[in-house]
Amino acid sequence: MSSFSKSPWIIHYDASSCNGCDIETLACLTPIYDVERLGVINTGNPKHADIFVVTGAVNEQSKAVICNIYHQLPEPKVVVAVGACALSGGIFSECYNISGGVDSVIPVDVYVPGCAARPEAIIDGVVQALGVLEKKQKEMTSLANSLDQALYLRAEKSDAPEILALQKTAYQSEAEIYGDDSLPALQQTLEELQKDFERPEQVFIKTVVNGKIIGSVRGHTVDDTACISRVIVHPYFRGRGIGRRLVEEIEKTFPNAKRFEVKTGHKSERNLFQFRHHGYQEFKTEPFTPAITWVYLQKERK
Repeated sequence: MSSFSKSPWIIHYDASSCNGCDIETLACLTPIYDVERLGVINTGNPKHADIFVVTGAVNEQSKAVICNIYHQLPEPKVVVAVGACALSGGIFSECYNISGGVDSVIPVDVYVPGCAARPEAIIDGVVQALGVLEKKQKEMTSLANSLDQALYLRAEKSDAPEILALQKTAYQSEAEIYGDDSLPALQQTLEELQKDFERPEQVFIKTVVNGKIIGSVRGHTVDDTACISRVIVHPYFRGRGIGRRLVEEIEKTFPNAKRFEVKTGHKSERNLFQFRHHGYQEFKTEPFTPAITWVYLQKERK
């Protein structure tokens, strides 16, 4: 954690402000305040950032950009909303194209009020963000150290919001592989997922560690075939056997199935390797978009 506190990397995005808070944010980099002497680095790459600073109210155009940047930040990450517009929409809140503050599209950890927010307040917000970042890091380390106590349980409808948030995070890497965010998993809404839970033939399995869901898979039956889909694991916990165990657990829930079927994208090498390792074999492909082709794999029950 010392590397975070000694040199936090920040990415700044202007959602649609009057530029007042933007100027004050940039003022933090000038010789008067010189936050770089404290190790603060303003980076342009979200994959290198620890803290996401957002100014301005969120409109219909900036909404997708904010979500895209947020999902590219590695875990753990902290979001800082700077200025009245970022907090609530400010004086633009009643405009037809304004969605509201930053927390209307992504979770916000630290709020810095002001119109415009002063550089001193922004720096104080970053300091508070470091405390939140340290707390999140400790939580994730605790989860990682408790993976041997992970529980694989049937998920309930009440788990839908947490599973959907995990799904959006996990599938962001898939969107980057194809350069296409039209993947159904990224487009699914909470209402649609809740309806899936209401389908009697649909089964959800979740991986729970210290009360938090870090993995999930779902499946349903069609005649004597069990269709398995969306094996998702939080990016921080990949490579620890959780996906393999999820596949095993979902297969057990369909004891009468004579055949198992899954599908994944043709460039998703990690998924293809995992299913092949479980004995699945490719039997057909199907175009989805110009960039994505579904690969279908199947396995007969022994």
